[in-house]
Amino acid sequence: MIPKAEEIEVASPKAHKLQIKIVATAVCHTEAYTLSGADPEGYFPAILGHEGAEIVESAGEGVTKLKAGDTVIPLYIPQCANVNFKTRVTQGKCLMPDGTSRFTCKGKTILHYMGTSTFSEYTAVADISVAKVDPLAPLDKVSFLGCGMSTGYGAAVNTAKVDPSSVCAIFGLGGVGLAVKMGCKVADIFARAEEVGATECIIPQDFSKPIQEVLTDGGVDYSFECTGTVKACHKSWGVSVAVGVAASHEEIATCPFQLVIGHTWKDTAFGGWKSLVSEYIFKNIKADEFVTHNLSFDEINKVFELVHSRKSIQTVVKI
Repeated sequence: MIPKAEEIEVASPKAHKLQIKIVATAVCHTEAYTLSGADPEGYFPAILGHEGAEIVESAGEGVTKLKAGDTVIPLYIPQCANVNFKTRVTQGKCLMPDGTSRFTCKGKTILHYMGTSTFSEYTAVADISVAKVDPLAPLDKVSFLGCGMSTGYGAAVNTAKVDPSSVCAIFGLGGVGLAVKMGCKVADIFARAEEVGATECIIPQDFSKPIQEVLTDGGVDYSFECTGTVKACHKSWGVSVAVGVAASHEEIATCPFQLVIGHTWKDTAFGGWKSLVSEYIFKNIKADEFVTHNLSFDEINKVFELVHSRKSIQTVVKI
């Protein structure tokens, strides 16, 4: 399935909703996953996109913390955990929290995507589904802080809480995997990764034995699975963090003894952040180095070519 450009109508915001103008959107591999048909929550027709940087156009009744002109980043997971639970059912059906859609095309209802739908000049979101950010932040650079970088960096810093002496393995060196590296105080891919501290970069397919035996005698202290595969390394006292989205109906399995003797499995969503923009502004994290391509909105299909060919770490589409 190839994304298609259409003229749409975005209805005025209802209570606790916002209409926002997209300035730039990044493209996550999750969109390609949805287009593949493997996503159990991939309903069509829908406006894809969940990494963006935006400006509030108008606010509905009851919106008190945001106003027209505010700079925001959409959040596919609302900031409040309790509200997140309430919105999860409707968002999983590609609808707004009130069970409606604010998009139409030629009189036909168009669905939302992950509560954000950033592949559009204008979109509609719930007021809880955005984070207000510093207006000085360059919107093209911080657009992908709404998912990939925040998720990977937070997986190391917040979820695993890696310590400086840990031995870590990261499966997948896309935008999320690189952000995990940054969280482990290591950044960039292969040759550049080795320059700044990665001790070894390998391709699992090059080996006939299990990757945990290739890496060390039995595994590592922390492993981060950023590709969606359900096969990761094990170690009796280690922690494995599932970051990537696995295909529909995939299951993770292990010998129960792995858990009895102390192995820990964790998952992470959004890396436990509300926003990383302030960290970027104060240069505590890198973002510019992740952007390998800048494209215009009418080139958005080229992004998916880059994703599938593995030629892009992070592509930003300016709208």
